[in-house]
Amino acid sequence: MAENIDDYLQQGIHGQKQVKPDERRKFLGTLRERVVIALKQPQLREDGIYPQVEEELKANRQAHLYLNGNMSYSYLSKYIKVASKYKVEYTIVTNKEHNSEIGLVLAHDYAIDKPEIFVGRKTVKAEAKKATGGIFAKLFKRGK
Repeated sequence: MAENIDDYLQQGIHGQKQVKPDERRKFLGTLRERVVIALKQPQLREDGIYPQVEEELKANRQAHLYLNGNMSYSYLSKYIKVASKYKVEYTIVTNKEHNSEIGLVLAHDYAIDKPEIFVGRKTVKAEAKKATGGIFAKLFKRGK
């Protein structure tokens, strides 16, 4: 009984005990098993947005977007606009004690256990591929 009272008092002082606190700090408040897609901070600093993130926002409208509040708003705003476009809720997470290497996480509130969540490289949209392919085809056209 004394243990229960002590647990109750500790919970009142420090808050609810969290499962996997290190993992939650890394993944901006959520768990790895819930993540659909994640970008590291340097990826958020690149120009433009990752089309893979937009595709996942469009396909997972019930998910939640978590953005690293330790980063400049100018890097986050472009993803906030895309989330708003697809009516995906978002939260800017600021942890003053820990700055995660991760800049963006799209996650559900349940486990999905997706094997690969990190995006390696930004994919080029089909229209851009056609345009560059057309330019190069014209530039390097072989004579007959």
